[in-house]
Amino acid sequence: VGVASAPVGRPTVCLAPADAAGHEQACFEFDEALRDDAVEALASLRAQGMALRLLSGDASASAQALAAKVGIADVRGDASPQDKLDALARWQRDGHCVLMVGDGLNDAPVLARADVSFALSHGSALAQQRSDFIVLGSRLAEIAATRARAVHTMRIVRKNLLWAAMYNAVCVPLALVGWLPAWAAGAGMAGSSLFVVLNALRAGR
Repeated sequence: VGVASAPVGRPTVCLAPADAAGHEQACFEFDEALRDDAVEALASLRAQGMALRLLSGDASASAQALAAKVGIADVRGDASPQDKLDALARWQRDGHCVLMVGDGLNDAPVLARADVSFALSHGSALAQQRSDFIVLGSRLAEIAATRARAVHTMRIVRKNLLWAAMYNAVCVPLALVGWLPAWAAGAGMAGSSLFVVLNALRAGR
């Protein structure tokens, strides 16, 4: 099999040295299979309002073919570690909060630079060291679930801060001027703390 006959986007490995005519002795073509939950995980991230991009060190044709399978339009192949860092820095300068997922040695710098980063459990040790999270079992759906859980938690935190600020802004001045009895202020403070704790427990559901 010659290189020219390889389908577009399919990784090909050829044996060397070539024969006297310059042709490879043999070529092997490989298909790249998606993980079972890849499409579902990406759909969940899109539903959360995230824009998806693919940066890959693989050949451009291979990266384009893989991106087409999962519906990612913004693709760049043949990307070096510096190319990935430059792209990430550009997105951050544009005001984006970047979540990066990777597993290779050349992903380590960009994983360290990203606002939030995930490495897969089967990935390189360096990638795992530079990441904020490690996805055990390489279940991609956990990435979308983790982000959704974080958003939910921060929503609860903001509600608790707002409630505490409102309570203190209203009740503390009333207590200082004597319009609110001490026992009522104490009961109100205890009730406010209980509300905050119970509301925070929702994050674990």
